[in-house]
Amino acid sequence: MTAPRTRFAGVRDRLESLEFGSRWQAWGFEFLLFGFKQAWACLFGGLMLALLLATHLFYPADAALARYDFLTLAALSIQLAMLALRLETLDEARVILGFHIVGTIMELFKTMMGSWTYPEPSLLRIGDVPLFSGFMYAAVGSYIARTWRGFGFGFRRYPPRWQPTLLATMIYANFFTHHFVPDLRWGLFAVTAWIFRSTSVEFTVFRARRAMPLLLGFLLVSLFIWFAENIATFANAWRYPAQAHGWSMVPLSKLGAWYLLMIISFVLVSRLHDPSPKRALQPAQ
Repeated sequence: MTAPRTRFAGVRDRLESLEFGSRWQAWGFEFLLFGFKQAWACLFGGLMLALLLATHLFYPADAALARYDFLTLAALSIQLAMLALRLETLDEARVILGFHIVGTIMELFKTMMGSWTYPEPSLLRIGDVPLFSGFMYAAVGSYIARTWRGFGFGFRRYPPRWQPTLLATMIYANFFTHHFVPDLRWGLFAVTAWIFRSTSVEFTVFRARRAMPLLLGFLLVSLFIWFAENIATFANAWRYPAQAHGWSMVPLSKLGAWYLLMIISFVLVSRLHDPSPKRALQPAQ
């Protein structure tokens, strides 16, 4: 059965069918198309960041609806609108719901341990965790799923699927257990490097099929998320202990945590898109 196509699939098909008279024109268009596809993949996360900043700067302090509750309702509305407008598939929405659940569970534990706090009041929350926080994890899942589809990801020398699954499980467990037993983070970095040491991701921007090491892809996306986290904490979405008396840059050491979270995110999305070589070069929908 053919997978349901989103509206973006038709737009992408028309853009990728364009012809250019010179190689330089084609290269310039490919550069612009890369930016367009990345922006499209970031749609949910970009809208969430825009909401965080806008409400931080302009949301009325005396509003009847708490800012965090507004963010929760707005995020839910965006998700429903993306489904209704066929900007996202139902299968992708199910995976993203999984991100929301996994992220919220971790948020409950981390706030209880004092790793970070949500300083503003709200009604739509579980314990100390406002419900909009789960959508921040969902934004990562949405980005990965949409880039996978938009760039037609395929993989060379992908490891047996049980290995990334076991690694992701160990990473998720370590986010909890390192508060009580020695942190296994560096060991998990080493295992990640070993498992994916030969794996490269293939992708198509315009016509040419290109490739890059998957580990490098994880790092680049993690760096992007770290920048987004700085914007979010500036907008008072949450605070780390070092930011209790005023905003400051999120320590670069957090990049490692996001790198490991990328492994979990990637494995969850791989349940939707088979990364095995036999499926690697099929055209995306």
